[in-house]
This record gives sequence, structure tokens and C-alpha cells, in this order.
Amino acid sequence: MALLGVIGALLVGTVGSQQSDALLHLTRADWQVDDAPGFSNPAPIQSSSALPNTWKQVELPLALPIALLRQAEATSTRTTRTTWIRLSVRGLPPNPGPLALYGIRIKTDGTIAVYADGHLVHRAQESGPLWNSTRTPLWVQLDDGAGSKPPSEILLRLEHTRGAQVALSSLWIGPINALRGRYGMRQWLQQELPALLSAAFMAVGVFALFVWFRRRDETGYLLFFNLAATSFMRGLHFYVSLPIANDWFAWLTVNSLFWLVMVVHFFLRQLHGRQLEGLTYGVVVATTAIGIVTMPGLSIVQNTPRVTPLIYAAAALLGAVVCLVGGISAWRRSNEGRLVAVGIGICVLLGLIDWLLQNNFISPEGWYMGAYTNAVTFSVFGVLMYRRYMHAIGEVEQLNASLAQRLQKRETELELSHQRLREVERLQTISDERQRLMQDMHDGLGSSLISAIRSVESGGMSDDKVSQILKSCLDDLRLALDSLEPVEADLLLLLATLRYRLEPRLEGTGVSLRWEVQELPALGWLDPSSALHILRIVQESIANILRHTRATEIRVGTSLEGAGVQVTIEDNGQGFDVQKVMGNPSGRGLQNQRRRAQAIKAVVRWESKPTGTRFVLWLPLQRETRAA
Repeated sequence: MALLGVIGALLVGTVGSQQSDALLHLTRADWQVDDAPGFSNPAPIQSSSALPNTWKQVELPLALPIALLRQAEATSTRTTRTTWIRLSVRGLPPNPGPLALYGIRIKTDGTIAVYADGHLVHRAQESGPLWNSTRTPLWVQLDDGAGSKPPSEILLRLEHTRGAQVALSSLWIGPINALRGRYGMRQWLQQELPALLSAAFMAVGVFALFVWFRRRDETGYLLFFNLAATSFMRGLHFYVSLPIANDWFAWLTVNSLFWLVMVVHFFLRQLHGRQLEGLTYGVVVATTAIGIVTMPGLSIVQNTPRVTPLIYAAAALLGAVVCLVGGISAWRRSNEGRLVAVGIGICVLLGLIDWLLQNNFISPEGWYMGAYTNAVTFSVFGVLMYRRYMHAIGEVEQLNASLAQRLQKRETELELSHQRLREVERLQTISDERQRLMQDMHDGLGSSLISAIRSVESGGMSDDKVSQILKSCLDDLRLALDSLEPVEADLLLLLATLRYRLEPRLEGTGVSLRWEVQELPALGWLDPSSALHILRIVQESIANILRHTRATEIRVGTSLEGAGVQVTIEDNGQGFDVQKVMGNPSGRGLQNQRRRAQAIKAVVRWESKPTGTRFVLWLPLQRETRAA
């Protein structure tokens, strides 16, 4: 934005060069100085012939003798001086339009008045010191338009204190359109652009202040706001007319420079991490002492503006020391500290140029470079902000990459752990199945074989009985093997396996088997152990029908019932007294069925009549579900 402003101002400045032939460049003048009792309003009419004939011819630009030491001298009077500058413009070419007088700089601490042929045409200030005249180019319209007689003499009246440095650049006179570009370029680059940069710096400082409100532990944001505020305050009087008394105005502008140096020192100290207690003490004491000594009303310094150049020299020296020590301290500790030290060093050099210009060591047609210290500071801290922003982004990216690596490592560890757990679970399942099969074979097949062996050895069992026992043992073995088949939680598939085993045996008994089943939901808890319990319960029920009821028909059905499914087995044989059989110690078959049902959270019940018996096995859909 600043670069675009400079380019725009330069383009505007080229407009006046097209009409340079119509301009008159004034480089010679007559000069004299009179003593005055104080500042006063300029008279509406003032002729150079009415002044004392003590004129001296001078060359423009004019810089009156330097009076640094005289400024610090105490004086009992408040007398002022009036410098008169007379310029002859008789060689002005004829012009069809209105004329204007333009000067790069006119420097004084009092009022400025311009007379054309004895008539007052311009008055820069009613009374009092003119603080911003050093940065404000002179622009005076001499007549109203075409047809007006061009002036033959220009008289300048400059009021100033006795010790002030008065300076005047060379002047240009000519058509307004020919001079407006020059004036616009100087006005923009010397006042408007620095004001824009200062306002932008202040806006960023206010933003930093609000950031500090949320992050109180990071004092760098607060120091940045103080830097922006003091810098803005330091140059505010060049851009805005402030209704403030002379002494207090001088005190504010002088001390804000020391405040800037102190804030920069604390900022550098935070960057390089060294306390520098001696330098810190010296900076604080010097800033406080200058503030007290120059404070109006204490009668320590009668007139602050008189000693301002000496104080500025002290501020430049203090700033150079802070810059040098801070740069050395940060050289191997902080890249940001080195950058800030270099930026502040540039600002000190720009301020030194201003000091030389202010005290007439260099030509008054030079540029006040101190107006761009805000741009330098803004650029330096802008680079810092950019570096920190990029560093923060880099840290976030590194953190994300580290988290991704840790997550990948953790996922790999979890996968390995899961595989180990699955392997352990598989081995445990195999071991449990082995134990279960051994227990079932011991309790069922083993006990049946032992009983058969003893009966055969004792000779008290017929061949048919032995055959029946061996077939029962074979059925137990088949059930154990069938329970190992994967049924995928499907009860019908499990019952179909049992049907496949039973139908060949039922064909020779004259008993018909009717299969009346329907689709059922899966039982997620149906593992091999539970499957063996269900097969034994159903097998026991069918075996009881074949042994005791003399039935000719068996019907097996399935259905949904509440929160579970049920398997029903009905026959058309003779019934029995359920309570009597359950109470008889010999009725171990029914007790075994109930015990197996309880093991899988199921329920069994019998409904027996003279015309037949109905057996119901209720199984929950979820293992936690209980029968109503």
C-alpha cells in the first residue's frame, strides 16, 4: 500500500514538469532580522520599504547560523525575533492562469506571513509556535485568476524565538497547475504517507493489545502495543493540530522519544533473554530524569523547546547504545533480536538525519527521513510476525506428523496385540473344547460303556440290552461330534443335524417323525457347548417318548415366543404324571434336561395328558433375557 502511494505521488509529480518553462525558480533573496517583544499578528499591509534598510543578500536555500549552545542559555526575557525575506519576481513570464508560490520547506517556531506587493496573502498560524512547519511544504495562491497583475515582490515574515534555527528552501512561483504536482508529491511523501503508515502501525498495535488481553502471559504483545502507541504519539503533531499548550506539547513530543527507546530495550531484552540490569537501570533512570526535568511547572527548564536539540542528541545516543548492546546480546541468541536491533539501528540513523536537518547541518531542501521510522519498525515487526506465523505453522505440521507417526505406531501395536489376543483366545477355545469333550465323554459315553462292561462281565444282560446300550453310546458320541459343527447361530441347522441322526433309527421302530419348523432369528450366544446342551435335551425328550409312551407319531416344531424362541416336541402316546416323575429319584432324565436348560439360561416344561405329552424348550434371543 505504501509503495502504491509513492508511485502515485511520483506520477502526480510529473504533471508539473510538463509546464516547467512557465515557472520561476527563486534562489536569491534579501534578508534581515529584527528583535520583537513577542509573537504578534501580521499587519494586513506591509511594504519592504517601511522596514529598516539593513538588507543582506543571501542565497537560497537559507540556513541561519547554528545556535545549539545558545539554545541552552538561560534568559530572563521571552523576546522573539522576526526574520524578513524579500524576493524579487519581476522576471516572471506572463501566464493566463492564477499564480502560486511553492517552497519545499520553511522552518520556524512562530508564525509565517506572506505579502505580495505589500498585501497579506497568506498567514500560516494566528499566534504561537508552528510545530509542523518543518514537514509542511509552503503553498500560497498569489492571485485570483486570469487578468490579475502578477506581483513584482514577495515579502516573507517569519517569527521565531531567539535561539530557533530558521531555514528556508528555494522557492518556485508560477501557474497553479504547473506547481500542484510538485507540492502534491512533497505533501504526500512528507506528511500523508507517514501519517498513513503511523495509523496502520497503531492499528496493528491495538490488535496486539487485544491479543494480550486473551494471553496475558505473553508480554511481547503488550510491549508491541506500547511501541506502536508511543511511536504514533511521537509523530502525531506533524499530522494533526492539537489544542495543547506550548510547554506541554514540547514535553510530550520530547519524552515520547525516550519512551520509545525504553520500550525497544525491554522488547530486545525479552527476545535475547538477558537481563542487562545495568543498562535497564540506566535507561529507566534517564527516561524518568528527562521526564521530570522537562516537565512544565517545575522551573527546572524554563523553556523545553530551547533545549530540545540537545535532548534529541541524548535520545539518539541512548538509542544507539540500546541498539548496539541489544544487537550484541542477541547476536548468537536470537535471530529475531538481531533483526530488531538492525531495524532500530536504521531508525536511529534516520533520526540522526532529521536532527542534522533540524539544526541546519544539512540543506533544508532535504527529506525528513524520521517520518519513515514507523515504516521501518512496522516492516521489522511485520517480518517477525510472519516468521512466528510460519514457525507456528511448521510446529503444527511437525506436531501433526509426529501424532500421525505415533498413531501409526500405536495402531501397529494394537494390531499385534489383537493378533496375540486372538491367538490366545483360539488356544483357550481349543483347550476349553478339549476339556468339554473329555468331560462329556467321561460323563456320558464313559459311564455308559463302564455300565455295559460290568453287566456283560456279570452275565446279567441280554444281547439286545447290550446292543441298546452301545447304540446309546454311539448316539452320545455323534452328538458330541455334531456340536462341533459350525451352525452360525442357526437353531434350525442344529436341529436338522439331529434329525439326520434320528430318522434312520426311527424308521425301524414304526414311529413317524413330522417336522413342523419355521424360520427363526439367529441366537448370537449359540456356541458348541450350548449346542451340545440343546441336542442332549432334545435327544433325551425323543428317547423318553420311544421308551415309555408307545407313541406312533412325534411332531417337532419351532416358533417365536416373547423375547425368545421355543422348540416343541409332541407325541400321541400315553401320558404320565409329571409331578410324580419329577419327585421320583428314578426320574433322572427329566432332572438332567432341566439342569442342562438352566446351564444355557433356557426353560423346559412338560404338559402330559392321557392322549399324549407336549414338551417345550424355550431359548432366549439374548443370553441375559429371562423367561417371563
